[in-house]
Amino acid sequence: METFSTSTTVSECFDWQEVWYPIAYIKDLDKSQLTRFTLLEQDIVIWWYKKQSDWRVFLDQCPHRLVSLSEGRINNQGYLECPYHGWSFSGDGTCKSIPQKHPGSKPENSKRTCVKSFPTSVRQGLLFVYPGDPKNAAMSKIPIIEPLELEPNSWVYLDTFRDLPYGALTLMENVLDSSHIPYTHHRTVGNRANVSPVELEVVDSGEWGFKGVWQEGPRRGTLGKQNTTFIAPGLMWHDLTSSKFGRTLTVVYATPIRKGECRLFARFPFKFSSKIPMILLKLTPRWYSHIKQNLILEDDQIFLHHQERYLEAQGGSSNFSKAFYLPTKADLFVLQLHTWVKEYSINPFAGKNLSPALPKEVLLDRYNSHTEKCRICRTALTNLKRARMGIAVVIVFIWALMPVLMSTRNIIPMIAYYIFMIIGVVAWLYLVNLEQKFYRGENKPPRNLKEN
Repeated sequence: METFSTSTTVSECFDWQEVWYPIAYIKDLDKSQLTRFTLLEQDIVIWWYKKQSDWRVFLDQCPHRLVSLSEGRINNQGYLECPYHGWSFSGDGTCKSIPQKHPGSKPENSKRTCVKSFPTSVRQGLLFVYPGDPKNAAMSKIPIIEPLELEPNSWVYLDTFRDLPYGALTLMENVLDSSHIPYTHHRTVGNRANVSPVELEVVDSGEWGFKGVWQEGPRRGTLGKQNTTFIAPGLMWHDLTSSKFGRTLTVVYATPIRKGECRLFARFPFKFSSKIPMILLKLTPRWYSHIKQNLILEDDQIFLHHQERYLEAQGGSSNFSKAFYLPTKADLFVLQLHTWVKEYSINPFAGKNLSPALPKEVLLDRYNSHTEKCRICRTALTNLKRARMGIAVVIVFIWALMPVLMSTRNIIPMIAYYIFMIIGVVAWLYLVNLEQKFYRGENKPPRNLKEN
């Protein structure tokens, strides 16, 4: 099992390039398709190399004319083929074919025909990539969730992801702060009635990150002690064991896309003390849990997008001690995160500014930030549309039978007719409403709805 050292480090700074990052859940990838992603402002393409049965990641640029390889295909030889002129590349980035070359010439022997290939690894159901110097990849620990390495088959998972309109550090700052949950997530996963003082402690820290504890734990101590681990620069998990529910982890990866944008990978592993919740969790469709998780993310998505810009206007993270007022122990993990940034971190987007604030309808977009990239949700949306169209056809057919039924003057068929029509219309309207949940979030968060 890989572990993260908490000993004193000799490095003077933390380079965001020299880190392993998750870029996709394996179950969301299609071996027959190319998948594009942006990591630290660098466009990359993910593809399955059948000859060696593993996932490969290339720079998304053909060396010929810098065309996006992600617009190409995996050809019949199993190579990645450029859509522009058909150059093809093997799993290590070597050019295997240049259709336009003169007979007898071998331009593919030049190193200039090779595509940059990145080290990859599959761990705990995630595809990781290393954007830095490939020679350092083997010496850099992959940021896995340590508790899951022990008895890996005893955990039940809920997983989701979403591209967020704020940066990786803003995401880390938010999820390390448990004290916001009762207010921000009231009526989703929180309750204002559970607000109480949050006495956090940092028990270890270094360039690698930090570990902390909340002795009382959430919900006024009814669930027990909560331990928190932050692995720099973009992984954190809360670890909570309750005699009532069992052991629960809240895991968040923050993969930086560009300044002011990141991809969240959220994982919720459970070890239930009872089999019933485990069965119910397994029976819940993944797409349905994604809808619920998107709603939770949208609880704070809008104000975090703006908060990031307010902080930048006041000097950014390097000036956090003046921009933020952090008077309680509830803010200790946020303080520790920004202290880590100030002491160790190289700014991965030095000289870059945040884009202008996005309008609310863009911030609440679900389709482009999740649905179109999620294999399960895309399939569910397609099936819902087919079901809705099927119901519409049935409604039209039943409606066409109305004159026939009227002529019979029989009350029983008429009653059945109206019952079927009502059920059909209600089902159709329900599916229309459900479809919209794949496209955009609610204008008003649940916490701001009128109290009963």
